[in-house]
Amino acid sequence: MALLPLPTGGQAGEPGMPEPVIAEPGEPVVDLDGRRLPVSELIEEHRSALRELETLRRARTRAGRKLRIEAQLRPWQVELLKLQSHLEQNGMRMIVLFEGRDAAGKGGTIRRVTRFMNEKHYRVVALGRPTAEQGSQWYFQRYVAQFPAGGEIVLFDRSWYNRAMVEPVFGFCTEEEYQNFMRGVTGFEKDLIRQGTVLVKLYFSVSQEEQARRFARRHDDPLRQWKFSEIDMQAQDHWDEFTDRKYEMLRRTSTLTAPWVIVRAEDKQRARLNAIKVILNAVDYEDRNPDLDFVPDPEIVISGPQEIMLMAAQRVRSGRFTD
Repeated sequence: MALLPLPTGGQAGEPGMPEPVIAEPGEPVVDLDGRRLPVSELIEEHRSALRELETLRRARTRAGRKLRIEAQLRPWQVELLKLQSHLEQNGMRMIVLFEGRDAAGKGGTIRRVTRFMNEKHYRVVALGRPTAEQGSQWYFQRYVAQFPAGGEIVLFDRSWYNRAMVEPVFGFCTEEEYQNFMRGVTGFEKDLIRQGTVLVKLYFSVSQEEQARRFARRHDDPLRQWKFSEIDMQAQDHWDEFTDRKYEMLRRTSTLTAPWVIVRAEDKQRARLNAIKVILNAVDYEDRNPDLDFVPDPEIVISGPQEIMLMAAQRVRSGRFTD
């Protein structure tokens, strides 16, 4: 590389003449790989290259961390395959409900649970708004139509508990419909379990601040914007209403037969792992890996009655629910 004076004489574009170089008077020009650049432009290109390199390094770090985290789930995903095989061999039916706040990590957990499962023996069900015809039917009817056959597991990404939280908060059901549901759902689930279906009810919980952070990421990331719905936009404004409905839902529908399990989901990775443990512990399948600890982390997983007591204590201390 050599510092050369600015070109003089001739016309730009003539044979043998270089392209014109835009530089401040007296600024040195660098001849680099057949290009003639003012030093200031070369410095800027160097800085740009460093920024791109730093971006690539961060992306590599994130990718490496994600691979390590996913690798940590592999032994548990092997156990899920054993569970699935047990259900198939014994003709058992299993339902897992994924409920909770918007952006609490329900969908991501479902993807990790099902990643290596046999697609012939599981289904993920995420029903939209009911049609006019479905609205005239028995409320549980469209959910029952999705129930598993023998040897199958069905994972509901939101379930019949829409009527306990989302619908009353946004006025999608009447007070009478809400109360009828709350009175009838425990009997419905008791019959379901009595007839042999394994039912797991997971509620994913996040703080208002964490939900706002995840919403902002969805809004700003073009690859995630499809996740950001009209309902999501209103979730923060209705935070206290959702909390009140959550408390009533847990208080009235968490039973010895069909208890709620709360998953603290501030840390998505720990939430996913512990949700998988809860699912595995619901069935006594064969050939469990003795080297794995199947006990859920008590900082992440708590029972419905525990959550009810914690929420009640919050209300006593501050006059309102704070989560």
